[in-house]
Amino acid sequence: MTVLLYTLGVLVFALGVAISIGLHEAGHLFPGKFFNVKVTQFFVGFGRTIWSRQKGETEYGLKAIPLGGYCKLIGMVPPAPDESPDLLRNRNTGMFAQLVSDVRTAEYEHVDPHDHDRLFYNKPWWQRVIIMGSGVAINIVIAFVLFSIIFMGHGVPKPTTTVEAVSQCVIAVTRSSIDQPTRACRASDPAAPAKEAGFKPGDRVVSFNGTPVTTWEQVQREIRGNGDQAATVVVERDGHEVTLRPSTVVSPTRDLDDPEKITKRGFLGVVPTQENQRQGLGFVVSTMADGTWQTLKVIGTMPVKLYHVARASVGLEKRDVNGPMSVVGAGRVAGEMASAHQVSFSDKFFSLLALLAGLNLFLGLINLVPLPPFDGGGIATTLYEAARRGIARLRHRPDPGAVDSAKLLPVTYVMAGLILLMSVILIFADIVAPISYT
Repeated sequence: MTVLLYTLGVLVFALGVAISIGLHEAGHLFPGKFFNVKVTQFFVGFGRTIWSRQKGETEYGLKAIPLGGYCKLIGMVPPAPDESPDLLRNRNTGMFAQLVSDVRTAEYEHVDPHDHDRLFYNKPWWQRVIIMGSGVAINIVIAFVLFSIIFMGHGVPKPTTTVEAVSQCVIAVTRSSIDQPTRACRASDPAAPAKEAGFKPGDRVVSFNGTPVTTWEQVQREIRGNGDQAATVVVERDGHEVTLRPSTVVSPTRDLDDPEKITKRGFLGVVPTQENQRQGLGFVVSTMADGTWQTLKVIGTMPVKLYHVARASVGLEKRDVNGPMSVVGAGRVAGEMASAHQVSFSDKFFSLLALLAGLNLFLGLINLVPLPPFDGGGIATTLYEAARRGIARLRHRPDPGAVDSAKLLPVTYVMAGLILLMSVILIFADIVAPISYT
């Protein structure tokens, strides 16, 4: 049963990835057709074609490797400034010049004379920005919708004032070991204050030292602020109020207001139950904003993070659980989520939705990188062209014309090579040193 659920989780995630890719490419397709750009191909995946269908001038299909997709908009590469799209010809024999010439020839091999007004580079700059930016917008919208469904419909696990478990002992914690998994109790470890005072699972904390409490955060602050002193705690047990008198002890913990700061606070030894609480739209927006900032930081520090992933893949350091992973690693996590024991079906389902939401947020933001082959590269080039033409008009200079994006082909190939290298490193690491959901 576990293997079946694991496989089902991987397949559901793969389907979600394929749908996300298809919708991203549809974000280019529909605006392109709306603005009358000639679109010859729309495919989800790369590699060998496993299915396709011609409808009008556009071929729609699926390819064997569902790790991307493309929408072929004719005219992405303009002809050279001194050439007509009616008569493209090979000129120089240098390697780069020949490469550019081959790309231009392939770009216009299906262009008929009546198609010239339908070429991408001939469209107004704002239409081109909409066409290129809509794919990014689709991914951001998908992420927002999925997060809204999760947070507003299913809810977010929040601790309550009801005790789920009582610690058996106080384990000495140092600053160097505070993030390490808790070890088992030893005979030499003192009993936890909550155990000595008689706390039981199911107790609901009503007040602490005479202060009424309604949230776990209030209970935490009261415990931490009590230091190593005696306390009076009223709990509700089986419908009756019971007064317990523990003596909290001091233990190093993370500060509630500043997680990077470690301070010595009071310790009781109770673990709260968790229950899903539905959130409002503001929570969705703030979570998306925080996720956007965290994702941008990951993208900005990707070379450093890849270096550490490479070291982890050969056993030189521990894999960062918050670091980047490939779609293979994400699929593995999806399988672990689906096959996790003692987790309800709804929690598994919404965990998969959260994984897909995070993936769409990442896809949207990574495509804003202002370098080809990302969508942001085309947007940046178009905005530069619009600014250059606008400045020329203000200065009463001749129109400088379209930017020759073919000159960026070396950048495109270098970036494509780096993306391939990054993918290989991440996939290898996700196989030999995977990040585990459990």
